[in-house]
Order: sequence, then C-alpha cells, then structure tokens
Amino acid sequence: MDKNDLIEQWFLRYGDDIYKFLVYYTGSRDVEDLVQDVFLKALGSVASFAGRAQPKTWLLTIARNTAVDHARKQRLRRWLPDMWLSHLTSEEKSPEELMDMQEEQQALYRAIRQIKPAYREVLILRGIKGLSAKETAQILGWSESKVNVTLHRAMKAVKDRLELEGKELIGNVI
Repeated sequence: MDKNDLIEQWFLRYGDDIYKFLVYYTGSRDVEDLVQDVFLKALGSVASFAGRAQPKTWLLTIARNTAVDHARKQRLRRWLPDMWLSHLTSEEKSPEELMDMQEEQQALYRAIRQIKPAYREVLILRGIKGLSAKETAQILGWSESKVNVTLHRAMKAVKDRLELEGKELIGNVI
C-alpha cells in the first residue's frame, strides 16, 4: 500500500480523534491547521513508523508534540512587540461561540486549561479520549503507574477547580 493511501486511510479513521484531542489540549476549536500538520508530519515519517505502535497512538504522539510546538510559538509571539503582530488574528472566542457553548462545558474547559499541563495531557488521553494506561504511557513516555496516579490527581484538580468556580459564582451573586 502506498504511503499516501495509508495516511489517507488513517486520516479517515483517526482524524476526528486527533481533532478532538487537539481541541481539548489547546482549549480552542480552531485546530484544523494543527490536524493538518499532524498528518503532514506523519506522511513525512511514515517510513520510520514500521508498525512500532498502534497508528492511533503514534498519531496522538505526533499531535501532542505538534500542540506543544504550537504553544511554544504562541508564547514567543506574546513576547514580540505588538506592532509586529498586528496582522495576526485573535485566538479569543467570539461572543457567538461563547453563547453556543453550554455553561457547564465552559466551566469544564476552563478547569482543564487551568490545571498543570501533565494533568491536562493525561486527563485528555485517558479520561476524555478513553485510551488505555498503556497507550497513554507510550504517548507520554511514562510508566503506566505514573499515568494512573497522574490521572487520579488530575481528576481531583479539575473537581477542585469546578467547586472553587461554583463557590465564586455563588459569592458573586450574593
């Protein structure tokens, strides 16, 4: 099978999973370019894949690394003078997008974005994407026990954030 056909087959099978992972990881729904980058990188290195892991696990590893690289570039852009960045569009959600998202979903996204990056990664891979501890360990380069412990701590951190936000909302109403 030609490598283009293989990547196309993987895109059809796993493209939605990669998209959703990147949405959760970045906290933005505008990740189409990142998804494209993931599959372009996969196309460029498919020869080195050679069945070392499951295709989905391998693609999620590429997606994670792509998202980390993207975040680094964004941080660099924040340090550059504003006049150099005036042509860039804002990553903030429009009022229409905010209205479309349900309040509970917004709170969950905020809580996930506020926890440590390691917690966020494990929570997305294990808790949201439903990967096994073994697959998550392969993607992150950790042991399975570290994945399980970190998932437990991440869930507690999100729960604490949600409870804190709920108390702040109640306090603001009073």
